[in-house]
Amino acid sequence: LFILVYFTRSLSITTPEQMIEKARGETAYLPCKFTLSPEDQGPLDIEWLISPADNQVVDQVIILYSGDKMYDDYYPDLKGRVHFTSNDLKSGDASINVTNLQLSDIGTYQCKVKKAPGVANKKFQLVVLVKPSGTRCYVDGSEEIGNDFKLKCEPKEGSLPLQYEWQKLSDSQKLPTSWLSEMTSSIISVKNASSEFSGTYSCTVKNRVGSDQCLLRLNVVPPSNKAGLIAGAIIGILLALVLIGLIIFCCHKKRREEKYEKEVHHDIREDVPPPKSRTSTARSYIGSNHSSLGSMSPSNMEGYSKTQYNQVPSEDFERTPQSPTLPPAKVAAPNLKNTTVV
Repeated sequence: LFILVYFTRSLSITTPEQMIEKARGETAYLPCKFTLSPEDQGPLDIEWLISPADNQVVDQVIILYSGDKMYDDYYPDLKGRVHFTSNDLKSGDASINVTNLQLSDIGTYQCKVKKAPGVANKKFQLVVLVKPSGTRCYVDGSEEIGNDFKLKCEPKEGSLPLQYEWQKLSDSQKLPTSWLSEMTSSIISVKNASSEFSGTYSCTVKNRVGSDQCLLRLNVVPPSNKAGLIAGAIIGILLALVLIGLIIFCCHKKRREEKYEKEVHHDIREDVPPPKSRTSTARSYIGSNHSSLGSMSPSNMEGYSKTQYNQVPSEDFERTPQSPTLPPAKVAAPNLKNTTVV
């Protein structure tokens, strides 16, 4: 009986061991309440340790109270994020808060209280979960009457297990009976779609620490004329090819014409004189005959005129412009005078 009374009155931690679940970014409260006995007369020491979930390192101190002083710079990953909740630890409260929780904070935390001769400790399991977020709802397939497609609900992140719940928010809010078995799934398979399926749907994703929601507008329409679309696309491509061919042909033709003009200009020979005009030839021929008339006597002028002028090429003579003729008196008079004196 004495031994039983002694142990019941010794230092003890009254908070039971437990598992604590919190969302990433939140604050976790780790309780550690203790009682002292009259025999516990030594200095009070309080120590919190962590055993990380990967079990690759030994227990490490994260915060310590000893000699009426507090020390919280032992564990770099939790530096500045772990604090005692009470300002008077001697009152029997060694609880701590871990703020801005991260996935790396998952592990086993141990509270140790020592006041000689009494010693006690308790362990707490901390689980950090991620709330569902960034949830996206969309249709996988063609929203046409008679088609098969799927309604999908996908969160960007969220700790498992996840729960899904679909609801129809518009129209009659009555869901097709074939969908009922999939209303708690992330995917709803739609078979032989009809226009009655059209409407606004919501998908809610939940886990133990939070939830998220997305909306989906489903619009089931009559099937499109795919043959007409394909034919139109083919005709458009052919017209584009014809237009491109015409542009290339016109450019090529223009280049050939420019090249031909340049070659013609370069082929003119500079060493060949231009042909004399028939007009100047006829004039020179007539001029020479006029000059010879001055030295002839009246006796042979008649015969000379008939023979010589008949030798002028008819073609040249006809084409030469008519030049003014010398008056007969001025040419014949001097020659007749000279002949009479002789």
